[in-house]
Amino acid sequence: MAGSGTAHLRPADEVLLRVENLVMEFPAKGGRKVNAVSNISFDVAAGETLGLVGESGCGKSTTGKAIMQLPPPTRGSVTLDGVDLTSLKGEALRATRPTMQMIFQDPISSLNPRRTVTDIVAEPLNIWNTGTDEERKAKASATLADVGVDPEAAGERKPHEFSGGQCQRISIARAVITDPKLIICDEPVSALDVSVQ
Repeated sequence: MAGSGTAHLRPADEVLLRVENLVMEFPAKGGRKVNAVSNISFDVAAGETLGLVGESGCGKSTTGKAIMQLPPPTRGSVTLDGVDLTSLKGEALRATRPTMQMIFQDPISSLNPRRTVTDIVAEPLNIWNTGTDEERKAKASATLADVGVDPEAAGERKPHEFSGGQCQRISIARAVITDPKLIICDEPVSALDVSVQ
């Protein structure tokens, strides 16, 4: 993905997310580097949706992961709600996780195969000690129902027992359960039925 400059960016106090001069490089054979993302800039206001469109391998997924700091970008800055994520490390970065979530392109590999669906969806609430155990399970059940998964039938089952589309719905439920300010979606509906897409 190639650069876009910064002249089009809105003032920082008007946006939720600001990505500025983002660069992602990966090592290649012979000491060379592969430029997956080259100097891109964009912003997103609260309540706004931005879509990155391009051919396979152009850096869309890499950009989303770099925003999440998975891994951090080689250069550039990512600011979420006034906080420069690229300057944060360890616990300071971890503390931002409830406000931003990601729906990954491959839902099956993004779900822990040893956990039940209810546990997977409730995990963000457990990590942040949100509510009691009963409240977390109730919210997980309600969120599963919101995305079209029957919590009674699915809650105690494990990911391998579901289709790719059902796993994608479970991934979406996990991403929205903390009511994040920002959700990075990497082809979030590609595994769902064509009628839903």
